[in-house]
Amino acid sequence: MNRKCYRFFGGLISAQERWLDRMAAGGYRLIRTEKLLYEFEPCEKGKYRYRVEFVGQKSRTNAADYARFLEDCGYRVYFKNINLNWNVGKLVLRPWAEPGGRVAANRSTFGRELLIVEKECDGRPFEMHTTFEDKINYCKQLRGPWLYLFLVSVSLGIVLRSWGWAVLAAISATGLLIYQAELSKLRKQAKTKEW
Repeated sequence: MNRKCYRFFGGLISAQERWLDRMAAGGYRLIRTEKLLYEFEPCEKGKYRYRVEFVGQKSRTNAADYARFLEDCGYRVYFKNINLNWNVGKLVLRPWAEPGGRVAANRSTFGRELLIVEKECDGRPFEMHTTFEDKINYCKQLRGPWLYLFLVSVSLGIVLRSWGWAVLAAISATGLLIYQAELSKLRKQAKTKEW
């Protein structure tokens, strides 16, 4: 019998990956996603692994092309939202994104910022990014939204002299520092592997 779970992970990509992997280890395979919904069907325990990829910086065309590429490689792919905005006709500006993804709307990448990628376990490692250069570029893409939110929050906090914006700046600084630390770690590993 299928199982429906309602969860919201927001930008906690690794937490979402771990939860999906735990569901698969318990014998449930993802078959459908919606705003809060994850629907699973029973399967052999531990048969599948999951990765969650942020694609909010891509244009709709590039995100769809990437999803098709992954499907051609034998993966199952699901688009997922990163936010819970219930508005219709919403427009979001993403200055850190590639040119076709800087303005997101309902007909583009708004509500489709994540790709959930499923792979059948075959004994080989499951990594979406294998080279250090690729990992560094992806980490920069993850850092971009946090950097933008931090800069906007600090600016508005100073101009408006608002504690609310200062709190938002502190929260966004946490995300920014996490990805900056990961970026530094990857750069250090890349240098040691070059020798």
